[in-house]
Amino acid sequence: MKDNILQWFQEGNITFPGALLANYKKMNIDETELVLLLQVHSFIEKGNGFPTPNDISSRMTISVPQCNDMLRKLIQKGLIEIQDGHGADGIRFEKYSLIPLWNKLIENFLLTLKGKDMEKKQREESDVYSTFEQEFGRPLSPFECETLAMWMDDDRHDPIIIKSALREAVVSGKLNFRYIDRILFEWKKNGIKTIEQAKSYGRKFRQFQTQQRVKIDEEKTQTPSVPFYNWLDHKS
Repeated sequence: MKDNILQWFQEGNITFPGALLANYKKMNIDETELVLLLQVHSFIEKGNGFPTPNDISSRMTISVPQCNDMLRKLIQKGLIEIQDGHGADGIRFEKYSLIPLWNKLIENFLLTLKGKDMEKKQREESDVYSTFEQEFGRPLSPFECETLAMWMDDDRHDPIIIKSALREAVVSGKLNFRYIDRILFEWKKNGIKTIEQAKSYGRKFRQFQTQQRVKIDEEKTQTPSVPFYNWLDHKS
């Protein structure tokens, strides 16, 4: 993913100035360093890959010695590097590269994204606990909390699927952890990963149970209007 984002930077799909302006503070870059980096980027875009401190200083409010010192510090901080190049005539030249800065921008972006994913996961997991307590009408016991954690961390069940299994248990009138665990086991074994798949799988078993009841008790005038599948009695 990191390589893809770097390529997007290089191809111009992500604007470097915009990304830098939004994230420079998080990267411990001050405003003067920010402007200098943007100036270097501007020179590179216009074909001057190695602007002198005098070139850069002429566009800023800092002196040439200050610019020279700041360029050295940015190189030491790993934000700029000097690369060797060769022209069509074979003459060697030097140029600035901002790829180290792009890489740091990408790392910062990925860390932010990871943090958001963690926050989302924590919210979803917290919502699972709250939903279970609402349905059970009481706080969960330590064992039940441990079981929920095991379903999410060890068995890798999506919180949405766990809540779907809970709803299945409620509809079936079998509100207990053993029944829900059996549902999750059957769903995982049969590759059920979405709510739609879970609903479809449940409907099929209910239809099967309806057919079985009709065969067993043909004398009854009608079958239960809402037949339920007993997950604990299912034999795989």
